[in-house]
Amino acid sequence: MKKLLVVLLLSVFFIPVVHAGDAKPIEMKLGHFAADAHPGNLASKMFAEAVEKRTNGAIKVTIYPNNALGAPPEVLEQNILGAVDMSLPTQGQLGKYSKKFNCVMLPFVFNDYAQADKVLDGVFLKWAAPDLDKAGLVFLSNWEWGFRNLTNSKRPVNVPADVKGLKVRTPPELPTQAAMEALGAVVATINFNELQMALKQGVVDGQENPIAVIHSNKIYETQKYLAITGHNYNSMVHVISKKVWDKLTPAQQKIVKEESKKAGDWMRKTCRDAESKQISELKGFGMEVTYPNKAEFKKLMKPAYDRMKAIADEKNIAAFIKMVDEAK
Repeated sequence: MKKLLVVLLLSVFFIPVVHAGDAKPIEMKLGHFAADAHPGNLASKMFAEAVEKRTNGAIKVTIYPNNALGAPPEVLEQNILGAVDMSLPTQGQLGKYSKKFNCVMLPFVFNDYAQADKVLDGVFLKWAAPDLDKAGLVFLSNWEWGFRNLTNSKRPVNVPADVKGLKVRTPPELPTQAAMEALGAVVATINFNELQMALKQGVVDGQENPIAVIHSNKIYETQKYLAITGHNYNSMVHVISKKVWDKLTPAQQKIVKEESKKAGDWMRKTCRDAESKQISELKGFGMEVTYPNKAEFKKLMKPAYDRMKAIADEKNIAAFIKMVDEAK
């Protein structure tokens, strides 16, 4: 009887205390398509470390780079369904869920990075971001990908006629396909994780990507010629599943958004600051670099703009071009 009384007293006075830090952390998956050494992956790690530190371990983010969870459209779909918590699609991939995002990749629409930033971080964001909410996503911040440039293994590109007849791999996104086809290229859509093999085997003559991608993915190993065409601009867009976002406290949401922007700003600066050096290194690796007159290429883009109406809508295109013109 005495033993029973002791046990009852202990159970009353020594109730285990559960601290807030003992709660199971929220574990998130962030999937993206950048290579391990690309600034996009380094920024992802920076974001994950900062969020974990600032939330005292309450949120842990695991990074899956280099298409580890599937091709970009598949990862974005998983993100919307909630199987993947966060992703870094481009505007071209988001264009499936909001036609406004397809406008961003209109060929030769931006003159430079400053103009692109002014539009995408400003009036465009207010115009287009609400569409993501309807798709089950929450916009966090704009990161970077860059102006896309053309490489090939056949000949230097100095004028539009040099592109004619080249077999060029593009992502499965109409803005890039339409730009290349307006120049007379034969377009092939090949998954990015299969690109290197396609280039090595001669399935295609060339491809187009930002300088950082050409450099970090060693495209120079199969491509002799690089033309700084800057034909399309796009960026990674950091988005989170709305289902996951709604589970976070306001304080956690604030941290996630702030650290996303910090990582994105770092990526932008890193990619842009490195471009000149990377081009010099690509020359050292044996690439011949040309700087075509972009105005001559832009003159041939009417067929591309006409085709874009199907996925971007004519009114959206007109509204977007007005935003761009006002940002000059």
